[in-house]
Amino acid sequence: MTLRDSIRTIANYPKDGIQFRDITTLLADARAFRRAVDELVQPFAGLKLDKVVGIEARGFILGGAVAHQLSAGFVPLRKKGKLPHHTRAVEYALEYGADVMEMHLDAVRVGERVILVDDLIATGGTALAAIDLLGQAGAEIVAAAFVVDLPELGGADKLRAAGVAVCTLVSFEGH
Repeated sequence: MTLRDSIRTIANYPKDGIQFRDITTLLADARAFRRAVDELVQPFAGLKLDKVVGIEARGFILGGAVAHQLSAGFVPLRKKGKLPHHTRAVEYALEYGADVMEMHLDAVRVGERVILVDDLIATGGTALAAIDLLGQAGAEIVAAAFVVDLPELGGADKLRAAGVAVCTLVSFEGH
């Protein structure tokens, strides 16, 4: 079984025409989950990284496991109002409206080497907001890593155009 085989596709969710790529089936399969984490870690093994940054919520699951394997700290990026201490925030556009992402002010120090981890890269809006937030903190962004890429939506290319190396494990045409 490949990683691609362990990801469920749900047609017309959350709206008609969308092919939702559901990684909960990958997470529930111990072998697939282990393989995904190992493959996310591999490009960074041996590098000195200070933090792995995960985007709420599936990025927490993957990012925490990657951070553990790389002996790095873990930083959660959360929706507005979810973090209990002083935060910095960035607003970003969604398909219908806007959202706000926050991180603790003391989560990342100037010059720390970080990688961003999430389950999926689509249009890149959320990932670019995360890169912006990390840049405001003075982090050195080594790369962004995702299990799934939807290349037709151009998110990975937008990150690369912003100077961020991108690693993905599985690509799905169509969205």
